[in-house]
Parts: sequence; C-alpha cells; structure tokens
Amino acid sequence: MYLVGDIGGTKTNIAILEAQNGRFITHFEKSFISNNYDSLKTIVDKVINEDLKNEFKITHACFGVAGPVKDGLCDATNLPWLVDAKKISELLKLPSNCVSLLNDLEAAAYGIQVLEEKDVCVLNKGIEQKNGNMALLSAGTGLGESVIFWDGGKYKPSPSEGGHTDYAPRNKIEIDLLNYLTGKYGRISYERILSGPGLLNVYNFFKDTAYQDTPKWLLERFKKEDPSAVISEVALSKKDICCEKALDLFVTIYGAEAGNLALTALAIGGVYIGGGIAPKILDKLKEGAFMQAFTHKGRLSVLISQIPVKVILNDKIPLLGCGNFLNSYKHSELSVR
Repeated sequence: MYLVGDIGGTKTNIAILEAQNGRFITHFEKSFISNNYDSLKTIVDKVINEDLKNEFKITHACFGVAGPVKDGLCDATNLPWLVDAKKISELLKLPSNCVSLLNDLEAAAYGIQVLEEKDVCVLNKGIEQKNGNMALLSAGTGLGESVIFWDGGKYKPSPSEGGHTDYAPRNKIEIDLLNYLTGKYGRISYERILSGPGLLNVYNFFKDTAYQDTPKWLLERFKKEDPSAVISEVALSKKDICCEKALDLFVTIYGAEAGNLALTALAIGGVYIGGGIAPKILDKLKEGAFMQAFTHKGRLSVLISQIPVKVILNDKIPLLGCGNFLNSYKHSELSVR
C-alpha cells in the first residue's frame, strides 16, 4: 500500500492507494486545513494512529509539496513547514529510501500520465506529437509550473519554480498593473497575479484605479468567504464590472504565461492547465481570450497554435501522480528526494 499526500498552502490531502493493473484503488482519503497543523508529520501521525489505527500495511510513501525539494527536505512556499522525508520515514517505521518528496507540480505531472478522457476539457485540440515534451501550469494558492520530457523510454517531469519568474507585461493595461503592484510589493512574479491571492491583487488594481468603492454587498462576502472565489463567481454572473474586468485580465495573462511555458518547453506533446482555479472558471477559459493570448507569439504563433491545450478536471491528479511516481521506479531505485 502507498501513503500519498498533496500538500498545498490551503489544504493537505492524504490518501492510501493500492496499485492494480496500471490503475489505483483508493482505500482512504481525507483532507486537512493545512494551517490548522504545525507540520506534515503531525497530520501523517494523526492519519496513521487515529484515523487508520494501523489498518493498512504501508510499504512506501510519497508527498507532493508546494515548494523546492532538495535532499529530502522542502521548506514549503506558502506554509510555515519544513517537510522532512527522514522524519516521516521514522514515523512510518520505513527505510529512508521508501519515503519520497516531490515538488507539487512534479507530482501532478506524474499524474498526467494516468489521466483519462473524462479527466480533461480540451481548449485546443491541436496536433499532438507522440513522445513530444509536455508542460503543466497550475494556478491555485500559488502558481506552479513543470516541464515533462521524454527520456527515450518514459515521460519524466522536471521540478520547477517557474511561477516565481518575473512578470512580463505586454500592453498598457498590463504595464499599469505592473506599476501598481510594484508600488505594493517591489519585485513582481507571475504568482503575484496568477493565483488566488493574485486575482484579488488584480481586482484591487481595478478598484483603486478605476472603480473606487467596492459595493457593500460584495464587501460583506469578502469578509465571510474566499475573496478570489467570490470575484470569480461574481464575474461569471456579471454582477460587478470590477470583478469582470479582473477575471478578464487574469485569464488573458494566464493564457500568455501558458504560451510562454509552451515555448520554453517546446511542449509539442501538449500543455495542461491544472490547479484549483481553472475548473471553476472553465466557461471563461472557453470564451477564447485565454487561447488568443496563448497563441499570440509573433513568428512562432503558427507553431504554438498547433499545441494541444487541456484543462485538468480531476483534482486527485497530484495524489495519483505520487502513486505513479512510486510505480515508475523499481523500489530498489528509489532514494530520498
């Protein structure tokens, strides 16, 4: 049995998977509010000793963590956690080479390889090239990116912190947004825009520069709910012009950065849009502004327009990816990472 986890800034999902005939059976799954716990180890301890009461024999474990991983350690980007594979292996009473840490997008990228047709929505059919590089871009609590390359025998994802690269505006309104955010934060990465908190940043830009006051009813919702989710919902229902403008600009910049990643990776095998935001704004992504920005790449526009683009609808992909990673290597080949 595999113990797998998807550790994000908002929530941590833990599951027990069993591999059968190239697929996975889920025997247990539970979600935890990440900030309610002081560490991943505390959550794993609760799962093993309280929820499962040692019901399953765990042979291997793998966790996708939002942050850079080095030598079995990850200082989580949006959490005050230092995730240590060695400490978790001690808790699970497993050899250290049986517990692995992956960057969260690396884990999700392994999950792409077990996607089914029902798990995706096609934004651009394109012309898929067999064994061509692929790319994954995921906006959620933060922005993650990964390149998935063919090594001659199988697909292998590469960890990346591409979401923290410098934001590159393309027109006057995007330059105005950069100037506005620079005044608040200094250096601006794509994650300052393409994330849940980033969507709120874009909303505040329009509010502060064009629309003045937020309606009272909207302020009340911001106090009680996740502001970024409220902005998306209100924009899609066309109840507030500032929310509409914010989501329109968010989607356009999202498409442009997805196209940047497609060029960087030469992702002729396809680009996948993951994360928690895309499925919630799927109707907006389908309208065309996303793909227009994606393909607007000058002399390489024809090449980029032939790349398949798909939105991932299955939010369990990072968990399945951790299981697929464990299945992709002989157990003797696994090492702390």
